[in-house]
Amino acid sequence: MKKSLFVLLAVLVVFAFPVIAQGGKEGASPKIGFIGPMTGDNANYGVLSNNSAMLAVEQFNAKGGIDGKIPVVLVTEDSEGVPEKGLSAIEKLSSSDKIVGLIGPVFTGVSFAVGERVQNEGIVMLSPSATHADITNIGDYVFRTVVSDGLQGEVAGTYFAKKLGYTNIGVLYAKNDYSQGLYEGMSASFVANGGKISIAESFNVGDKDLKTQLTKIRSANPQAIYIPNYTAEMAQILEQASQLGMKIPFLSSDGFSDPNIYNLAGDFTHGVIYVGPAKVKESPSYAKFVADYTKKYGVGPDSFATNAFDGTNILLSAMDKVYKATGKFDRKAIRDAVAATKDYQGVTGTVNFAENGDLVAYQGLYKVNKTTPEYLGTFTVVDGELVQID
Repeated sequence: MKKSLFVLLAVLVVFAFPVIAQGGKEGASPKIGFIGPMTGDNANYGVLSNNSAMLAVEQFNAKGGIDGKIPVVLVTEDSEGVPEKGLSAIEKLSSSDKIVGLIGPVFTGVSFAVGERVQNEGIVMLSPSATHADITNIGDYVFRTVVSDGLQGEVAGTYFAKKLGYTNIGVLYAKNDYSQGLYEGMSASFVANGGKISIAESFNVGDKDLKTQLTKIRSANPQAIYIPNYTAEMAQILEQASQLGMKIPFLSSDGFSDPNIYNLAGDFTHGVIYVGPAKVKESPSYAKFVADYTKKYGVGPDSFATNAFDGTNILLSAMDKVYKATGKFDRKAIRDAVAATKDYQGVTGTVNFAENGDLVAYQGLYKVNKTTPEYLGTFTVVDGELVQID
């Protein structure tokens, strides 16, 4: 059974204010959608980001909503991290719910499938976590508030070679768009900087026993192992590597930013170095967001949830601007308003979009001390050279 969560965040004010549908006619309140894995092994990613979307809409409606009088409705759909279910979700959101914008999808593979549909339908999409370099090549309705794998892979490969001094590393990646995209981007950069991928092993999504691949990697004797995977998969890898007595250092990607990794594999995370979002400087807006989120949900947000909060607020702001100017919720006009975002001051810092819909950003490097990630600095790559921003 497909699981759907209809989050009517403004039920108390719906009857108090005039309600306008897309196009400016009387009807339901304007709806936005969210697609992410709400169940399954990787539900933590979806739940945390959906929490942010709900919080953003709730706070927006508490101030009056669109034009100070029209509440917005958030409709959440469970993709289970599967592209086919993501397609079913966007079919419902577009045709039945008639959303005017979408937050998500959360996973890269689902985002490829859904991205094609929203481009054809003319629905703006802001993913907080779809990192594959080609996602925004789908079209001009696809945006993201997360750094592209293109930059992440480039920073990772250059950092591993230039800063860590590795000349050969092994890779263990899942056969999905996210993991493969990061592996390809990192390896190209690493090799360009004089490194060598001594061995690359893969596994199918859902595989539980990875000891055969780990044993092959150990035999190749790399200096480190790169694991650009999702949380549950990385937890399996770290635990099974320990069971095999492997002492090789591990390197990872922004998937390691999920704090659930320490619940699943906290005994094995010490020393892992990973590329993730640049550290957000403490600001009143960020501190308030974390406090509000933690108070409401009993757990703090991860980096993707933080991205989702900014993405939702950017979408809501675009809807508000369009309605005030036209009296309608025209999908194309909302897309154009999102694209016109300039120096938006979000909880993640200053948000700007490149012409192709990518987030203009940097990357952070982290090293885990037992179960505490310690920040190593903010980096980018300019003309092939690693540049430390702070």
